[in-house]
Amino acid sequence: MVKIQLCVFVVGYLLISLENYIKINKTATSLLIGVACWLCCTIELPQETIESLLSEHLSSIAEVLFFLLSAMVIVELIDIHEGFGIIANQIKASNFTALAIIICLLTFFGSAILDNLTTAIVMVSLLRKIVKEAKALILLSCLVIIASNAGGAWSPIGDVTTTMLWIEERITAVGIIQSLIIPSLVSLAIPLFWIISNLKKLPFRLNNEPINSIKTTLVERNAMLFIGMSIFILVPIFKYFTHFPPYMGMLLGLGIVWLLSEILHYRKDLEDREVFSAANALSRIDSSSILFFLGILLAISSLEATGVLKALALALNQQTNSPTIVATIFGLMSAVLDNVPLVAAAIGMYDLQNYPQDSDFWKLIAFCAGTGGSILIIGSAAGVAVMGMVKIEFGWYLRKISLATLLGYLSGIFVYLLLN
Repeated sequence: MVKIQLCVFVVGYLLISLENYIKINKTATSLLIGVACWLCCTIELPQETIESLLSEHLSSIAEVLFFLLSAMVIVELIDIHEGFGIIANQIKASNFTALAIIICLLTFFGSAILDNLTTAIVMVSLLRKIVKEAKALILLSCLVIIASNAGGAWSPIGDVTTTMLWIEERITAVGIIQSLIIPSLVSLAIPLFWIISNLKKLPFRLNNEPINSIKTTLVERNAMLFIGMSIFILVPIFKYFTHFPPYMGMLLGLGIVWLLSEILHYRKDLEDREVFSAANALSRIDSSSILFFLGILLAISSLEATGVLKALALALNQQTNSPTIVATIFGLMSAVLDNVPLVAAAIGMYDLQNYPQDSDFWKLIAFCAGTGGSILIIGSAAGVAVMGMVKIEFGWYLRKISLATLLGYLSGIFVYLLLN
């Protein structure tokens, strides 16, 4: 059973990694392997045991999915009201060095509040409005990928993987922020300097015309941007005081933003209100990503249920005997494979008895899985999204960006070890 299950998982994973080449959507593959891996369990385990295990794992999976769904709808509501245009109008720079630093900081801290995928999409959308030089747009878009992944690594809501670790109580919000913000900045600094040195060779051309909205008023845009961003900031505080899981805070936030959108447009006719409704926001979200995570997490949970992950953890510990090396390997693997199943695997492989909450191991897993995904452009959801938006070639990124990102990744680990 275990051999068949591993074969199904590995083959499915390879198909997901080669999505851009074989032209098979990764969501379809992930759903197939998620169900197939659980079907393999029926070979040896009784039906009652499978139903019990599946219900147990599905509960934790649903927490992650509801959190992501609520967050994505809130972001779409802000975007529908053109709240992000307010940010675009504030970006002023006299040269590429200043622009790169501004974009870097906005993305780094923005992805700590939003998730890194959403931040990357928003920032690249802003860049496409203000940067005229095609090569500069590509370089700055690469910087957005790196900054969004680095920014997401030190926040409990900045990346799917850190959210998973937070929900599963491997890390605390305060613990990860205090320990990882400086290493994350260091991992970003080296590729930032490299990209700036390349930008200086290009002509500086920006579109300085202000972005004005004809669909919403300034009050509507400001209200939606302020309330929406405040929700993301207040979710960790909500969890701290109520001890509810994070998805409850995000669902509460979605209800607030949804109500706000209804109040802002209650005087308009039905057709005009529909454009700004949560129903329209729901139709705009990337629902295939939600289903992709569902399939992957189902597959990982099946490996955990059959004890495969525990066996792999023991083997890896025997070979390395170092949490730092294990976390570093996970980060390097996340440059090729999606970091969500890797972190899900780590959660299943290592328990809280050996590595308690907020231990160095879990913090390094969060850092490495987040920043390691920037080494290759296909290593993160943000990278894949930007790759499609700006048409960045895999080979070009590998030749021009990967080495600087790898040096930043290793430097961040080194700084973390020095500080701790």
